Amino acid sequence: MGFRVIPLGPDSWDGFADLVDRNNGIFGGCWCIGFHLDRGERTVDHREAKHERVLTDRAHAALVVDDDGAVQGWAQFGDVEELPGIKHRRAYEQDPPPVPDWRITCVFVDKRHRGQGVARQTVEGAVDLIARAGGGVVEAIPEMTAGRDAPGRFLFSATLELFEDLGFTRVRQVGKHAWVVSRRLEPVS
Repeated sequence: MGFRVIPLGPDSWDGFADLVDRNNGIFGGCWCIGFHLDRGERTVDHREAKHERVLTDRAHAALVVDDDGAVQGWAQFGDVEELPGIKHRRAYEQDPPPVPDWRITCVFVDKRHRGQGVARQTVEGAVDLIARAGGGVVEAIPEMTAGRDAPGRFLFSATLELFEDLGFTRVRQVGKHAWVVSRRLEPVS
């Protein structure tokens, strides 16, 4: 089966929502809102909050779509204002790196399509969309998996090894297995 990458937007919302629905809301109903400002508000309906963000161009992601048009994965990205939430905040803020232009915060692949390169395609797609949006410094906090058993369902920020394969470099460690990585992207038209 072939895959292609499309951006998250009003026209692709239904496919994204289908992926989230068929995976039980992702991480107990997160709807990939966990890195946005409204993540901690108890009265927020995550689906509606994400939908409103997509409709107003305040939520971005690279979606991987199969030959049938079904979304099978995504990599969420955005600028720091859009995605102020980060993993390992306490350790990160002890010696914060320079503020990036972009963050890649959440990577998810439908459980039936894991191990097929979909995560790689989502991150490559995010990198491409960021370059087309002007490029700049991109930051992520992935998990190192070399030498340990790490179930895919817990790797919601993808793997350190994947990011390094895509040209990201380690900035510093912020958790037992978590690293801040970055890469400068040149703009592409």
